[in-house]
Amino acid sequence: MLANVVRIAARAPVTRFAPVARAMSTKFAPSHEYAKVDGKIATLGITDFAQAALGDIVFVDLPEVGDDVEKGEGFGSVESVKAASDVYSPVSGVVTEVNDVLSDTPGMVNTEAEDGAWFIKVEMSDEGELDDLMDADAYTKHCDESS
Repeated sequence: MLANVVRIAARAPVTRFAPVARAMSTKFAPSHEYAKVDGKIATLGITDFAQAALGDIVFVDLPEVGDDVEKGEGFGSVESVKAASDVYSPVSGVVTEVNDVLSDTPGMVNTEAEDGAWFIKVEMSDEGELDDLMDADAYTKHCDESS
């Protein structure tokens, strides 16, 4: 049977498809961190909801490239005029990039929390961990219930 399929496929005309652009998907942890996922790389930071709750951010402490992060474990902290808070990793992996801009301009987290003020990029060691995180709709509902 398989041989017949191979012979038929060999005679079929070849159709070339243009590469499909892969959109990033964003997942959210109940502790208000996000993971923007593109392949095996997750860009991590705190959500807009979290920065609003913290107030004016005055300091961000982040790990170094090459450090390991574990899902549910702290990898850094943020300090605001109101409080200090640990930041927890929504996924496990190795830090591949750190947003050093935040060292000089931590207040950027208040204006670009889910965009330019990302904290770290991680090469994920277990993409299955994403299944435990919320999509945007579920996270919105979570925030509504937390308020």
